[in-house]
Amino acid sequence: MSIPAVFDPGEHPHRRRNLLTGEWVLVSPHRTKRPWQGQVETATRTSRPAHDPTCYLCPGNLRAGGQQNPDYTTTYVFDNDFAALLPDSPQGTFSDHPLLQVEAETGICRVICFSPRHDLTLPEMPADAIAAVVDVWCAQTADLAARPHIHYVQLFENKGAVMGSSNPHPHGQLWATGSIPVEPAKEDARQRTYYQEHGSPLLLDYLDAELAAGARIVLEEDDWVALVPFWAVWPFETLVLSRRHVTHLPDLHVREQRGLARLLKRLLTRYDNLFATSFPYSMGWHGRPVDTLPVTPPAAGNNPGNNPDTNYAHWQLHAHFYPPLLRSATVKKFMVGFEMLAMPQRDITAEQAAARLRAQSDTHYEQA
Repeated sequence: MSIPAVFDPGEHPHRRRNLLTGEWVLVSPHRTKRPWQGQVETATRTSRPAHDPTCYLCPGNLRAGGQQNPDYTTTYVFDNDFAALLPDSPQGTFSDHPLLQVEAETGICRVICFSPRHDLTLPEMPADAIAAVVDVWCAQTADLAARPHIHYVQLFENKGAVMGSSNPHPHGQLWATGSIPVEPAKEDARQRTYYQEHGSPLLLDYLDAELAAGARIVLEEDDWVALVPFWAVWPFETLVLSRRHVTHLPDLHVREQRGLARLLKRLLTRYDNLFATSFPYSMGWHGRPVDTLPVTPPAAGNNPGNNPDTNYAHWQLHAHFYPPLLRSATVKKFMVGFEMLAMPQRDITAEQAAARLRAQSDTHYEQA
């Protein structure tokens, strides 16, 4: 077996480390040349009405839980009728065996209908309507963060049936938990360690490096950048970062909220344009954990930014977009075998994915 004289990350297998989790991803760019004889999804281009009388989320309709929606005309929020978390669950631990750990978990779950229109996903909405969604994200996060016993607020959207969305009416969710979930806890630990060692937020230093390199940048606005992260796992995964040091959504200025709406309109339009389909994804915002308990002031001489009990200066607000489509609107990336049992693996490089997204138009293909 011959060994190539010069290593080329665009041609040869290698692994990259995720700065936010410490985990690795295997990149195998040479595999993009293999023929595909695996699963091919059916491409669906359904035309939905502006209002569906059978939809549980449309204005004026009866929801599955028996409550009736108001005739809302803008973004609408309600407590999930079938919430995964309950605010009044019994507290305590329910196992006395050290290897069988069980703890009670309380929380609040809400649904956010982006628009009264049943037929409009975020990229098909005008930027000012997306701005209203961003406003609600910020206000709802602040409201839940102020609730007793809440320590983390996870905002997310599952777009498309392939991502498990149970209702086609475009919507997202907010789950507020009494503990810090696994993924944000990993990111909290990595960002805190970096801040203690370097005195600056990890993701802001990383953003500077990406802006200097340029190869993985997809879009820029005055206050925001969308890029394919160096360690991306999903084929067209993106990371949305604020240029300013901001720790969670309620801290955004009005100008930043409007800029975020513009960037989301452009980014999600590029997703749809890539394969001329309503691009499925799971999206989520990661911001700092919530401190609702009293904190003890740091001892004299301590840097409060290094004390996680007093603030979260090490955090940087960001959003992850995880879309599953790989080669076309009908070929999906599966996480199976080696990915489930060993480590994540991808074929197309982050640089190639960013270049393909950059090349897409700002005009949605349905309107072109």
